Amino acid sequence: MLTRLSLRLRIFLIFAGLAGAIVVATTLGLWLGYSRLGEPGALQGFVQAGVLAGFAALGLVAWVWYLFDLHVAKPIETLAGALRARAHSDVTAEMDAAIARYLGDLAPAAQAAAQSLAETRSALAEAVARETLRLGSEKARLEALLSDVPVGVILCSADHALVFYNGPAADIIGTGRAGGLEAGLDRKLFDYIHAAPLRHAHERLMATGDPDAVSDLLCTTTAGARVLAARMRLLGEGGDGGYVLTLRDITADMAADARREAMLEGALDSLRRPAAALSTIVGVMPEDALPAPMQAALREEVARLAQAVTRFGAAREEGQAEAAALPQTRASDLAEGLVARLAAQGLIVTVETADLILRCNGYEIITVLEHLARHLADRAVGRLHLSIEEEDSGATIRLSWTGPRIGVGELDSWLALPLSEETAERPARAVLSAHATEIWPETAADGRHALCLPIRQARRAVARPKPVVRKVIYDFDLLSPARTDALADRRLDRLTYVVFDSETTGLNPRQGDEIVQLAAVRIVNGRRVEGEVFDTLVNPGRPIPAVSTAVHGITDAMVADAPRVEDVVRRFHKFAEGAVLIAHNAPFDMEFLRRQEGTLGLRFDMPVLDTVLLSAVVYGQHEVHSLDALAHRLGIAIPEEARHTALGDTIATADAFLKLLPMLAGRGLATFGAVLTEVRKHGRLLKDLN
Repeated sequence: MLTRLSLRLRIFLIFAGLAGAIVVATTLGLWLGYSRLGEPGALQGFVQAGVLAGFAALGLVAWVWYLFDLHVAKPIETLAGALRARAHSDVTAEMDAAIARYLGDLAPAAQAAAQSLAETRSALAEAVARETLRLGSEKARLEALLSDVPVGVILCSADHALVFYNGPAADIIGTGRAGGLEAGLDRKLFDYIHAAPLRHAHERLMATGDPDAVSDLLCTTTAGARVLAARMRLLGEGGDGGYVLTLRDITADMAADARREAMLEGALDSLRRPAAALSTIVGVMPEDALPAPMQAALREEVARLAQAVTRFGAAREEGQAEAAALPQTRASDLAEGLVARLAAQGLIVTVETADLILRCNGYEIITVLEHLARHLADRAVGRLHLSIEEEDSGATIRLSWTGPRIGVGELDSWLALPLSEETAERPARAVLSAHATEIWPETAADGRHALCLPIRQARRAVARPKPVVRKVIYDFDLLSPARTDALADRRLDRLTYVVFDSETTGLNPRQGDEIVQLAAVRIVNGRRVEGEVFDTLVNPGRPIPAVSTAVHGITDAMVADAPRVEDVVRRFHKFAEGAVLIAHNAPFDMEFLRRQEGTLGLRFDMPVLDTVLLSAVVYGQHEVHSLDALAHRLGIAIPEEARHTALGDTIATADAFLKLLPMLAGRGLATFGAVLTEVRKHGRLLKDLN
């Protein structure tokens, strides 16, 4: 309850209580003295003494309270108000320390705190303004880059609303074209592109749960019916189902391909038939129809013509297969998609699939199979069955049934029909042409009829490898002219570094020990670039001792197919070119690298910094400077499974270096030359360490 009262009122109550206690104590003392004296005539004297003592005590307490209130309580409240004004309002005026001159160092300390707060706030405002300007500049650069990207880029929310699009995307989806809806943010993507393939791709990506998965698909615009090659990728963690869609208009390419294929098909037919006729004529020609030399030459030329036609046909088929840049689709996904499509129309199909990955556009193949299944249902066939089986280097999709047989002519008429009302200009046969395949009817030994659709390329599914994280890597500060300054005068946070570490067969490079793993990361303008990593196992050309394997876990079997030391060191030299090398206990790792200089004709003459010495500069030589000790002091956690791996130790060293940078700057060591001068004082550490 008392905490709700003001400071001055609480102090007043304290002094009032003190005064009351003094009066009570004085009264009790006088009463005790009177009772022991035992003289009734002395009562008046005791009363007068008590009254005078009480008033004197009250006056003294009141005077002390007044002085305390004037010089302590009131200044404290004034000081608190001034501090709150500077903490919560934009007050920058200097505080008057005289208001609390009787409070010792409190007023100067409060004044220093307020001044520090003002300076921090000012520095923060400047940093925010500077960072805002930098981000605005980078935003403008990124917008310029995206506007010049030749493919359309669209960013959509989970409900398929436009969040971002660049200029080519606006052109592709209909801006400025007759019948095309003007592109606009928060409009549905389906206003511009037919929904079915996009929904299918989005559902498949959401089902995988893999943020790095992509889906390649073909789709068509609602205006102009242009065919687009698209790639969809989810935004990843925090994207809530949003996705990026890249688009490329391939209408003209497909038309050109169709014309070329028609021309090649015509040319092949025009050659195949005469060649076959000539072969037949030569085969039945009497022996004496022509002189023997002429007849032999004729047979030879006809044979060459037949071989040329065969090679022409094979090359055309191979070109068709290579030209079809088709995505990979899991056979089970394709079957499940068809089952769901047909179930929505009241049709039932059983499936049997091998665990295969098919090279095909899953959406289009499902659409063709659905198209054929509907026509089969109109013929009142029995229950449908879909099977996908491996055959040679490809696979065969069979849609089988019991009941009436379907002839080639009827099948051709179905394939000539459009797949849907949305794509009236794209018949089912166009999908087969895009996949460089055909479909035909056949009858199995058990009497069931089937439609056979071969897929040229397929492979057995294996365990999914760890996805490769793709990042857009940039640092526009590299355009700064300050990068041309002399190295010694360059600020540490403006240099480019390559932090590296190696694992070896042993500790004695001069006795034949070699590198078995080498890893490195790049630090540019004070930040570790996530996407620029060098990490490889190395075949040392000699057995790895068991004692070394116990440390880093690398065995002879793991490096059997790894590149040789010379190849790895050459690649690392290129990776580190133009940067400052950083390692923990750098002389040890550098000796392994420099042993290869004569063989490769290269020199590792880059500047080198050692985090052992940097740790000594910051913490003093008396401390332990192992990587574990340094990481512990800096609050860096090294996962147990990453310790004593080249990449794990490299990342820990890089993070330690980035935390040491501001500490070095705080000691006035902000440039490379200043740090180099300082670390030379601690070189003895490395000699002792090695």
